[in-house]
Amino acid sequence: FTKMGVSWRFRFILIFSFSSNKEEQLHTHQKTMSDYSDDEEMGPSIGTYEGERHPDTGARHGQGKAVLPNGDTYEGEYFEGKRHGEGVYQFKNGCRYVGAYENNKKSGKGTFYYPDGSKYEGEFSEDMRNGHGVYTYPNGDTYDGQWESSNREGEGVYTYADTGAKYVGTWSKGQRTGDGTIDFGFMHYKGTFMDNMPLGQGRFVFRSGYEQTGEYVIEEPKEDDEESSRPGMKWVGSGLEVNSS
Repeated sequence: FTKMGVSWRFRFILIFSFSSNKEEQLHTHQKTMSDYSDDEEMGPSIGTYEGERHPDTGARHGQGKAVLPNGDTYEGEYFEGKRHGEGVYQFKNGCRYVGAYENNKKSGKGTFYYPDGSKYEGEFSEDMRNGHGVYTYPNGDTYDGQWESSNREGEGVYTYADTGAKYVGTWSKGQRTGDGTIDFGFMHYKGTFMDNMPLGQGRFVFRSGYEQTGEYVIEEPKEDDEESSRPGMKWVGSGLEVNSS
């Protein structure tokens, strides 16, 4: 059983490392897809507007459609000159937001579509992802959980489309941090995480009925290892035991 345990641990490390790197690449990419909230009305022209206006001030008020100076378009509700209520904002780069606004900013429930096929559906405030939401990545991976300042923050579930692996646990500043479980179907690992990687006490539980407790410790790279200058994680575990749970 010891050999089988080593094999499972090695397979876990390979899958987990690959998943973590791929996820980080996707997350970095989606963060560069700005919502352009600060400069959306900048451009070489003053833009155009068709719709209702306030009877006293003449400001945009009620339903309307605007072509903004930078070429973006907005169709929806206005209140005293600002986007306020339900609306659709189409960015000239292909992004599209459908949802609620408050004082010219995305606020409330909405869906943001990206040109690469990814989308976010959930809560917004102050033009950022805040609250609960579901992000679907271009490759089909999903994150369903809490957000803060457009980062994954708090409790959330990340599901990998190609393997079916699933991480359930806590997040901080977009990375797995704190208590969590990653489930591969044939086994799962439960323990603590730091900066997206397992660190500290944990336990492997195999579907075959066995389990192994131990801990992940930091392993410094070898001096003659030219391929990696970053510390790795090493699993130090006890022998396999029959799962008592």
